[in-house]
Amino acid sequence: MSSENDTDSKVPYKRSNIERCMCSQCPVQADSKCAKEKLQSSKKLMEGLPAGEVPNPEEVPGIYCSTGKATCQDLNFDRECICGTCEVWKEYGLEGVDPNNHFCLHGRAT
Repeated sequence: MSSENDTDSKVPYKRSNIERCMCSQCPVQADSKCAKEKLQSSKKLMEGLPAGEVPNPEEVPGIYCSTGKATCQDLNFDRECICGTCEVWKEYGLEGVDPNNHFCLHGRAT
């Protein structure tokens, strides 16, 4: 586990952003067995962590705009992503970023 802090990314990897992240609802991940398993395990991890800590990014199926590419290999990049509906996306001014670039495929927002 790691402490909540800013990274070199435009979007900090912190608990409040993880909790608002909509990647787990994204059609790109809809049929991913890997993402579904990570979602279940990361929810349990988050419940057991002290308020100032976050799970390692590899354990969270989302917030790719902060952490970079997904570790799951079974995502469907032909599907449209839903970044534009995300509060994290809006808060950090990512409107100018092409949502079809799929952060989970191409990496974090800088």
